[in-house]
Amino acid sequence: MVKKVLIIGAGLGGLSAALRLSKKGFEVTMLEKHNKAGGRLNQLKKKGFTFDLAPTFFSMTYEFKELADSCGIDIPFEFIELDPLYEVNFAGDKKFYRIYKDLNKLSYEFDKIEPGFKERMERYLLSASALFNDVEHTIIKKNFVSIMDFILQMTKVPVRHLPKLYRTLWQELGRYFNSYEVKVIFSLIAFFLGTTPFNTPAIYSILSYTEIQHDGYYNVRGGMYKIVEGLLRELEKDHVHIHYNREIIDYKKSGEKISCLIDNKGEEWDADIYVINSDAAWFRNKIFKRRSYSDEKLLRKKWTLAPFTMYLGIKGTIEKLYHHSYFLRNNFRDYSVKIFRNRIGLDEPYYYVNAVSRLNPESAPEGCESIFILCPVPDLRFKPDWTDRQQVADIIKDDLSQRTDYDIRGNLITETIYDPGDWEKMFNLYKGSGLGLAHNIRQIGGFRPSNKDEEYNNVFYVGSSTVPGTGLPMAVISSKLVMERITNEFSFV
Repeated sequence: MVKKVLIIGAGLGGLSAALRLSKKGFEVTMLEKHNKAGGRLNQLKKKGFTFDLAPTFFSMTYEFKELADSCGIDIPFEFIELDPLYEVNFAGDKKFYRIYKDLNKLSYEFDKIEPGFKERMERYLLSASALFNDVEHTIIKKNFVSIMDFILQMTKVPVRHLPKLYRTLWQELGRYFNSYEVKVIFSLIAFFLGTTPFNTPAIYSILSYTEIQHDGYYNVRGGMYKIVEGLLRELEKDHVHIHYNREIIDYKKSGEKISCLIDNKGEEWDADIYVINSDAAWFRNKIFKRRSYSDEKLLRKKWTLAPFTMYLGIKGTIEKLYHHSYFLRNNFRDYSVKIFRNRIGLDEPYYYVNAVSRLNPESAPEGCESIFILCPVPDLRFKPDWTDRQQVADIIKDDLSQRTDYDIRGNLITETIYDPGDWEKMFNLYKGSGLGLAHNIRQIGGFRPSNKDEEYNNVFYVGSSTVPGTGLPMAVISSKLVMERITNEFSFV
């Protein structure tokens, strides 16, 4: 008998899981809180401008190919490779460091401040690649039935990598490089995880390997939301129906199983199997009211930085702005250590800018720019009041104007701001934490909330706060892991 699966949340993890399970013969239905699919992988349209809502690039494109191949389809969108990858500017410095995949070109950017850069980078990447190859299938792409199972798998990782568990990413970079600028730039990968290089384990140096040598970074032709639209077309072919404006608020159980989930309209949804694409820790707290995920215990966990995002429609062309840019200052350690807990002001913020219309001109009217800005900020535990949001936005706009020699305010056509409170409400993000649980040693692999519920044997989880972690390719891997778990535990004819 065909098993019915109900998936809660139509983010990338939920959509990927739905596609995998429908191809396996399961009858899949989805519920989504919003009026459109995508979760944080979404888009905003305003006054003729189109913006990617949150993710603006990604690596490990082969995970999307694996998804398509395993489902017997063509990849339903087109990659745009980024090379150069991005630019970085430090306050007070006219130079914009351009980050290339080609090590010869990259060396030209840094040889003056880091003599012997190419050789140093080759050694750094060699160490990172060795770690990546040793953990990709034993840790990253594996389910764990228990913490002991995870620890057992960790013993299979060569012991030469062990020191990376105890060093920070910043310390790891210091073993290879001397230049402040080089260490800062190549530690920015920690912010992709929603944290800082001073509290991120050195094992995440593998991200430098994936960005420069292994795969690189990519965007999508027509904008990142084309990923969602492509998956939706494939799901429609498989008759997977998505019910929008449905938020789960309660449930009923029968023994060790969930018998139904109840939405905000009072409707009960029954299924054989439930897959939760809402945050795995948040859902256990708010819906299941699990003691092990109480408010008190969630407060003690490490969460990622919250996003402060701006979506600007600009008249004209900002010539000095690259497609992806980071605008930094010269107090990196002090800022990084203090920003988490709101111990430093946002009067001189660090921020990232994506000129959306450089790669996808159709995202802006002719002669205009679509600009996305992300500033990592404290979550609502440490800064609950965002009445100063316009002031923070104006500081960023003025700083960007100064560094690019372009009057942003004077050419502003439209502006939308989302602070951490908005992100919390839109996507049920715990205290506005942008990427869910952080990736410190006690919250990686088998120490993350499991993708199989600990009490109800027909409930599973997919997404950033479960295994393997945060990011678009990780969401796709997460969908594979949960599909494997379900197909191993549930058989049907």
